[in-house]
Amino acid sequence: MSRPVLLTGAAGFIGAAVCERLLARGERVVGIDNLNSYYDPALKQDRLSRIEASAPKAAWKFHRLELEDGSAMAALFARERPRLVIHLAAQAGVRYSLENPGAYLQSNLVGFGAILEGCRHHGVEHLVYASSSSVYGGNTNLPFTEHQSVNHPVSLYAATKKANELMAHTYSHLYGLPATGLRFFTVYGPWGRPDMAPMLFAKAILAGEPIRVFNHGRMRRDFTYIDDIVTGVIACADKPASADPNFDPAAPDPATSWAPHRLFNIGNSEPVELLYFIDLLERALGRQAIRDLQPMQPGDVEATAANTSLLEAWVGFRPSTSIEVGVERFARWYQASYA
Repeated sequence: MSRPVLLTGAAGFIGAAVCERLLARGERVVGIDNLNSYYDPALKQDRLSRIEASAPKAAWKFHRLELEDGSAMAALFARERPRLVIHLAAQAGVRYSLENPGAYLQSNLVGFGAILEGCRHHGVEHLVYASSSSVYGGNTNLPFTEHQSVNHPVSLYAATKKANELMAHTYSHLYGLPATGLRFFTVYGPWGRPDMAPMLFAKAILAGEPIRVFNHGRMRRDFTYIDDIVTGVIACADKPASADPNFDPAAPDPATSWAPHRLFNIGNSEPVELLYFIDLLERALGRQAIRDLQPMQPGDVEATAANTSLLEAWVGFRPSTSIEVGVERFARWYQASYA
């Protein structure tokens, strides 16, 4: 049988959706997740149950593991010998990184080191890993492009994601590991994370409770629908990173390298104001929100916007789900699942 795809964060929002798409096209998938309690583990179990219900028996395996357990990760790589690794696991959340920085250092740095070592020693053909739009930090030059520097993070979460990009580039340079980093922009949709605005807002609106709206609702976000994200992840996975033959070390471009390492924004490229997102959610749910307008929070940025021209040129990526359609789909799923 062909060597499998190893996917970390398999019980997560993006991870579970990518697993389903891979299995649907006939891949063998080995999923790992630690099922931590950062948010309700029952939702993670429900995602896994959904995968198991649709996966052919021989095509799907799941292991509950901590990324930072180096010996367990090494044993897993040796046993499964994956040809492709899609690394989506991380300690998530910007604000939580202010409260519990140690969780980010362990999962996002030590854990990513274990992934890189497994790829290095077991002949992995391509590593695709999750970065984040948060790496752009205090940059206000919109839309963000991969050619811009990312030297001014405003949260520890963002700093760990930039560190992941540097670590992956180093392994690409030293060991010839093809690696592609994807900077996700505000992913939303059915089966999403309950700590993010869409789920928080929907829950409060239907319960008649106030929603906290930071920066008085003047935040702008490049909301990207989950199906578009999954399409982009798999398209990148199918095209291993390669060195840029035009890279100039005398005038280095942050977007490219002499090593087989690539970085791409993956977003909708049509940012909207948070107040408009709330308007759409109210319309879809048929309820009015009670808006508690609050100032900007530490670690947040006022606006994000993705220039995805590099990703379009690389794999033909073009998001196809408008914010209006995406919010309607999310609201229908939420009402069916929770209301």
